[in-house]
Amino acid sequence: MSCSNMTMLVSSKPSLPDASNLSFRSALNPFQLPSQNSSCSSTPSRPFSIQCGLRELRTRIDSVKNTQKITEAMKLVAAAKVRRAQEAVVNGRPFSQTLVEVLYSINEQLQTEDIDAPLTKLRPVKKVALVVCTGDRGLCGGFNNAILKKAEARIAELKNLGVDYTIISVGKKGNTYFTRRPYIPVDRFLEGGTLPTAKDAQTIADDVFSLFVSEEVDKVELLYTKFVSLVKSDPIIHTLLPLSPKGEICDINGNCVDAAEDELFRLTTKEGKLTVERDAIRSKTIDFSPILQFEQDPVQILDALLPLYLNSQILRALQESLASELAARMSAMSSACDNAVELKKNLSRVYNRERQAKITGEILEIVAGADALV
Repeated sequence: MSCSNMTMLVSSKPSLPDASNLSFRSALNPFQLPSQNSSCSSTPSRPFSIQCGLRELRTRIDSVKNTQKITEAMKLVAAAKVRRAQEAVVNGRPFSQTLVEVLYSINEQLQTEDIDAPLTKLRPVKKVALVVCTGDRGLCGGFNNAILKKAEARIAELKNLGVDYTIISVGKKGNTYFTRRPYIPVDRFLEGGTLPTAKDAQTIADDVFSLFVSEEVDKVELLYTKFVSLVKSDPIIHTLLPLSPKGEICDINGNCVDAAEDELFRLTTKEGKLTVERDAIRSKTIDFSPILQFEQDPVQILDALLPLYLNSQILRALQESLASELAARMSAMSSACDNAVELKKNLSRVYNRERQAKITGEILEIVAGADALV
């Protein structure tokens, strides 16, 4: 028996075409032989056109099923990892907030003294170091593209101001991006890990500390993606050096960008399938007494605490960036799963229609043969 060809028009969104867009050649001529070009082909004048038979449709349906399984597994893996990343941020927040209180209290007592703290020293800005934090992998939507666009915009702004700049790239995606653009000066390439640690943050902190203290750069800015919620993350810039006297994380305009709340995610089952739920929490710290007595010189304590807080700032930025990347990947894989389900349903419907048309053509052949014998 002959195998009919099917023509289906597919737009950018997977949707089933109406009956006018489907033509079954076997219904018009039941004795038509199959065409030589039965593989998928595209028509330039249409958005996207494919021509394939039943075997090709079965292959595509199986391929979509396998892709759906992969994307669903990647979604669940990203959901589990984003919870661990957020737990790391929340667990480190009490230490960071307590350190802020200590720095603030020391700074209050040193307001009337003339101290020489190199990390808080302001000087005219002639050169800026930009620490750009990107991801190591793709398949996370526009996560890497957003932070790289933010970096490009900041570079253009510095050029307009006549200020020199250099880049410290963190992450494989950023390293690849800046390597392909030799006109952008890069001081150092660093690779991020699967889970940021204090050792990774200390490597970056030592580099920016040496650049700032040696006066090679007069300001250090940190560009990373701040985690807001499961479906939202904002690329931000905050001044890393010189450090704020109060120890707060501030943007380039001096506004505090510390988060007041966090969101934790947990995996649960709903209607027999794994799903993700989120809970908003507020971290709590013990009230810190404003009255302090220091056994050592406050200047020595300040010199010891400022590098420690510099490390904690960088570590927190790396953790926020990782949580944003995993949330973006989870969202992208969730959309891919939904698209795979819709595409599989449409392909199955078209497959059933063509199979029915083929059966109808075979019946017409039998009836035409019986009529010819009469």
